[in-house]
Formats: sequence, C-alpha cells, structure tokens
Amino acid sequence: MALKRSLVLLFASYGCFLYAQEKTIDTVYVFDNQMNKVKLFHPVTTITPKDIEKNSANLSETLRFQSPVYIKENGRGAVSSPSFRGTTAQQTAFVWNGININSVLLGQGDVNNIAIFGYDALEVKAGGGSVVYGSGAIGGSIHLNNELKFNEGFHATLHSEVASYETFQNYFKTSFSNSDFSFKASGNYFISQNNYEVPEKQYINRNGKYFNGTANIGFSYKIARNQKISWQSQLYDAEQNYPIFTENGNRTKYAAQTFRSLLTHDVNSKSISNSLKAAYTEENFQYFGVFDAPKTSGGTGKILIFKDDFNYFITPKLNVNLIGEFQINKGEGYQSGIENVKRNIYSVAGLLRYFPTQKLRLEAGIKKDFIDNIESPVLYSFSGKWKVSDWYSLGASFSKNFRFPSFNDLYWNPGGNLDLKAETSLQTEMSHELAFGKFMLSLTPYYYMKIKDMIQWIPTSMGYWSPRNVRNVESYGLESKIGFQHKFSKEHSLKINTGYSYTRSVDLETKNQLMYVPLHKVFGNADYQYQFMNLYVQGMFTGKTFTTSDENNDYLIKPYFVLNAGLSATVAQKYTLGLRVNNITDEIYETMAYYPLPKRNYSFYINLNF
Repeated sequence: MALKRSLVLLFASYGCFLYAQEKTIDTVYVFDNQMNKVKLFHPVTTITPKDIEKNSANLSETLRFQSPVYIKENGRGAVSSPSFRGTTAQQTAFVWNGININSVLLGQGDVNNIAIFGYDALEVKAGGGSVVYGSGAIGGSIHLNNELKFNEGFHATLHSEVASYETFQNYFKTSFSNSDFSFKASGNYFISQNNYEVPEKQYINRNGKYFNGTANIGFSYKIARNQKISWQSQLYDAEQNYPIFTENGNRTKYAAQTFRSLLTHDVNSKSISNSLKAAYTEENFQYFGVFDAPKTSGGTGKILIFKDDFNYFITPKLNVNLIGEFQINKGEGYQSGIENVKRNIYSVAGLLRYFPTQKLRLEAGIKKDFIDNIESPVLYSFSGKWKVSDWYSLGASFSKNFRFPSFNDLYWNPGGNLDLKAETSLQTEMSHELAFGKFMLSLTPYYYMKIKDMIQWIPTSMGYWSPRNVRNVESYGLESKIGFQHKFSKEHSLKINTGYSYTRSVDLETKNQLMYVPLHKVFGNADYQYQFMNLYVQGMFTGKTFTTSDENNDYLIKPYFVLNAGLSATVAQKYTLGLRVNNITDEIYETMAYYPLPKRNYSFYINLNF
C-alpha cells in the first residue's frame, strides 16, 4: 500500500503517465500509451475534434492554421506534404495510435490522403523521436490518436456541412460504454467539385474534384481487474483529380485506399505494466495518366507489426521501459519495376526515467534497429525537465534519429539504388515554459539539427532520375506559443492560442535555404463564448518562401496573411448551427508555386448530439 500511495502522489503532478492511478486508467483508454510519457519532457500541441471542425476541408488546412508545420499543397485537396523545422515530408513521421504509418513505398505520408475526422486528438510534436516512433521521426511527428472511455453510457453525434465549390460533408460518431466495456464507431464522407477561381492569377482549378470516405471502429474490454483487450481499425478510400492549367489539358487522377487494424493486450499492476500490440496496415494507390483509361501506375504496401512495451518501477523514483518490435514490410508496384519486395525489421529500445524530486524528471533512451540489407545506426536520446518554480519550467533534449530508404528509393526501375545509406540526424534543443495567471508561454529559443546523408533524387547521364546520399543539411531556429484562457463569468469565456516559428534550413554545400521552407510563420486562434453563442477568429502569416534551390527572388512565394472566422449557436445543448468564412480578406496566396488556394469562401454546418 505504501508503494501504491507513493506512486499516486508522484505521478499526479506528472500527468499520470503510467498506471499509478487506477481511477484514471478505468476512465479512459488511450491506444498510444507512449504519448503521455512524451508529454512529460517535450512540448506537444494538441488539436481537439472541436478545433478540427474549424478547418474541416482537409488535414492540410488544420495543420496550416493550428500548428507550426508548413504545408505544401498542389491546390486545395491535392497532393500535400509537410515541412517540419525545415525538413522534408519523408522526415516527418505520421503515427496512428502509436504505430508509424509512413508509406513503405514513398517513405512519407500524403497529408491530404489521411482522414481528418475520426480521431479523439490530433497531436503535433516537434523534434526527433526515432527511439520511440522509428524511421522518419526527424523533424517531428504528427499523432492521430483514438481513446475509449468507460462508464459514459450512450452518445452519438452527427455533423453535416455544405460549403463553397459544391462541397458536402457528413460525419457520424457513436459510442457506448459501461464499467467493463467501451465501444466507439464513426464514419465520414466528403466530396467537393473544388472548382474555385483566382482571376488575379488567371487561374481556374479545373479538374480539381476530390472525395474521401472513412470508417473507424474500436472497442476495449476488461477481461480482468488489471487486464484489457482493445482493438481499433480504420478503412479509408479517396480519389483526387489533379488540376490542369488549360481547358483541353490532359485530365489525370489518383486513387488511394488504406486499411489499418491494431489489437492490444494491456496488463497493469502496482509497479509493472505491459502493452502487447499486433498491427496490420495496408496501402493501395493507383495513378491514372488518362482520366477514364486503365491505371497507368500503382502500388501496394503492407506492414505487419508485433510490438511489446514493458514498464517496471524499480523504485517509485526509477522507471525502466523496454520496447521490442518486429516488422514485416512488403511492397509491390505496377509499372514501377517493384515486384514483391520484402524486408524484416527488428528493433529493441530501452528508456530509463528518473524522478529524483517532484520537480525534476530525467530520461535516457537507446535503440538499435536491425533492417535487412540496410546498416542502421545506434539511436539515443536524453531529455530532462526541471520545474524551477511554480511559474517556470526548464527543459532540454538531445537525440540521434534516422530514416531508412523507402522501397521506391531502393527498387524503382530504372533508378533505384540498393547502395543507399540511412539518413541520420543529430538534434538538440532547450525549452522554457512560463505561466503567469491566465497566460502560458512555451518557448524554444533555439533548436539545432544536422542531417547527414539526406537522400535526393537527381538526374543521371542515362536520362532517368536516381536517388543518392548527396545532401547534408543544417537546420536551426526558434518556436514559441502563447496561450490565454479565462472564464469571466458563467456566460463569458475567452481562449487564445498563438504561435511563431523562425526556421533556417541550409544546404551545407550551397549555403542556401531549402526550397519551400519559409523563414517565418505565425498562426493564431481566438475563441469567445457568450452563453449559447461562440465566435472564433484564426489567422496565419507566412513569410517569403523560396521555390528554387538558388534562392531566386523572381520565383519566390511572397508573404501572405490569411484570416478566417466562424460563428455558431447551440440550442438545448443538442443542436449547433454554424457559419464559417474562410479567407475573409480575399488574400491571393499559394503554398506551392503555380497552384493558388481559394479566395473568400463559406461553409454552413449543423451538429446534432444525442
């Protein structure tokens, strides 16, 4: 009993990241059990489902207006990729319920081919995380998390929306839980003709239609007092038309289907916990070079994962965490020369967490991956956080991270390169968190990252492109976030979140800023609640962005500021009507050269809660 009481007291102030408080675990089951531990040492931006509704067109819009990530989008709803702290899309890890879901073929995630609804939290973590989340977690990671609550009874929500450019969206979620069982299911369907115009650029988004549909299902069941078995699955289907510049241009499209399933068995006791996971993910895509003709190219990637996460408190102040993982990766291409390739990946990681006082926490991690035919470095991480006073906390971290080559990098024919080495990076940063009354400031005044052996596709003398380890990159900058939250009375409340990032990402050979990495980005969101009415305003400023490797000012994307707003009213706590106005000032802007994004546009929605 004394040990259990000590654990409760110790981790009440640390977010209850393990299993010390049984009441917390009985209330909510979170599939990514590592995320609560990550938050002990690193700032994490959490975007709730209510926040996601403000930018419901796609995941690109959500990340653009509510996180420091720069999103490069080939027109609204088309191919989209992130730049996190000046890195590439391949150096950002997408993590679904604790499982890395970057494509085995492409080595990255297409932001607009990842569902936006169906998650209970979208979390954005800056900085390396390969010790826990594997290949690609170099610049940062984007987490798509589901949770299941107990003792909540029955709930259901319907969200229906109509918007400019013949856009329609419907989302439904239902859940039921009692003391031993929790179930949740959701579905979403989105379609848009996406036929917007930007006359000032003489641009019409011809052939811009896109649609997607998602189904999510999950349950958790307590098979004993300290044991749970849980399951989460997602099915996603989408199609994007690629914009053309002339009326008689060749119309093309891209279709994608993904399936993910995760089965987890958790055992918790006073000082020991273990989470055993089995996951299967499958991605399928088809590219149609002629719209109504058979597919031109395509591919299928499959991943089977077995992962065990073991925690043991040696003493109430000392915790050891061992993570073992085994993966089978398979890939097959169509018209790419990739035929039934396969690789096995084994990894073992250890993390030691030490809590000498309630104000100081330390973590050290080490990991080794064993990958077929690829040499992998030893990865490590060191993190610490010190609560200096009631209003000030100081954090620091240092880590080595990596990304191994994708199947396309290795086997594309012609051009694949079997001699590629894994990209590696060293990173360090210091963070400060200050709280003054209703204000909170999170500041990373300086981070530094050096990436070695970056893979780049370059032209060859044979007339085709081939990947090489040719680039070394140095990235540094600062990030900050200010929050304010105050409830003036039972009827009035105000919440404000703003962030600023400065990013310098330099090719060490040319000394030039990397393409599509803006030096400055500012984003902000303000919510005002009065009785049953809610008003929100959000803005985003992006500084000049080079689109060529020689920093040519003739081709850069000029700075822009975009302002959105929305108003909603809730009646009888069950029915919500809302109106959004996006790009209020009719700003002309683009995130990818030659592909302007929409000017002023509108959406109207209704939420029904049962």
